[in-house]
Amino acid sequence: MAGHQREKVVPDEVHQNQILRELYLRELRTQKLYTQYHVNPLRKARFLNLIHHASQEPRKKYPETQTESQEIGWDSEPLVNPERSDRRLNHLRVYNDITLYKAKMWSLGEDDRHK
Repeated sequence: MAGHQREKVVPDEVHQNQILRELYLRELRTQKLYTQYHVNPLRKARFLNLIHHASQEPRKKYPETQTESQEIGWDSEPLVNPERSDRRLNHLRVYNDITLYKAKMWSLGEDDRHK
């Protein structure tokens, strides 16, 4: 094709602006921006069930863990029934005369260290 070669004409700003305007108007004709959404009334019950299912915690959604990190804390029930009267498992703070005295002394800001 040794025909004639056309010289590229550099379009001026007015011509570029007209091309951009036509492109913009063409896009506006084909695209619509939807800002109001609604639920299909025929599928409203299914949609509400999906939303309710998604808002539940994983233990209620699935019978077993879905990821490795869910395995931590999945079975959160204690292995031993905690009884408050069993002294082997409960080391409660017991106040005697000396502990009450020391607690009062420390609350007043006194220090019992040797100087």
